[in-house]
Amino acid sequence: MLHTTRAVVLRLIKYGDKSVVLHAYTEEFGARSYMLRPARKGKPIGLGPLERVELVVAEDARRDLHHVREFRVERPYLQIPGQPARGLVLLFMQEVCCRTLKEEAGDPELFSFVQSQLEELDSTDDLPHYPLFILARMARQFGFLPAPPRPGEDCFDLREGSFFNGTCGHGEFLGKSEASAFAALLKAEASRTPLQLSAIQRTALLEGLLDFFRLHVPGFGQLKSPAVLHAVLG
Repeated sequence: MLHTTRAVVLRLIKYGDKSVVLHAYTEEFGARSYMLRPARKGKPIGLGPLERVELVVAEDARRDLHHVREFRVERPYLQIPGQPARGLVLLFMQEVCCRTLKEEAGDPELFSFVQSQLEELDSTDDLPHYPLFILARMARQFGFLPAPPRPGEDCFDLREGSFFNGTCGHGEFLGKSEASAFAALLKAEASRTPLQLSAIQRTALLEGLLDFFRLHVPGFGQLKSPAVLHAVLG
């Protein structure tokens, strides 16, 4: 049976000489894998990371690999293609999405959230802080964004997902500097105000938040893009 659904391209993997396997997050079906062939012989597929597309797909409940009958780019990016730094943040978001958007069921609210973040990435003037905002909003979307610290709470327990004052019985926590930056991020996100962190603070907080995700998202693992992200954005 044919269905039309909006989708975000997660990955493309070459399959044979002519086809690719498209891993996508769809509005109707959640995470899906599709066989995709070019419309004409020798013509490249022409889809990039996190491309926003509309697919006409043949869904078969007996199979893990479905088929794309037609596709089109629904909304081309305006600034990302011509700005390498913005494209690098897109690759970071692609890695995050590949490791979090795994549910094989439609979730229109989550799909809308992803779309809104991609639209903001294509237009924001604050690229250096945007990876931090992406992670904070993802954590909120998946239900593990912490409450802001109370007076006197100056460290953050990565395992428990909460701010605390005193000592921690294990090594998985953010110290005072990183916890203060995290508190500033939470405040900026809640109030939709600018975030002002130094390059050193941004780097340390991003690494801490990635540790936080590894503890709370099964299979999240290590990302490849942050090292380049730090080098380019500072």
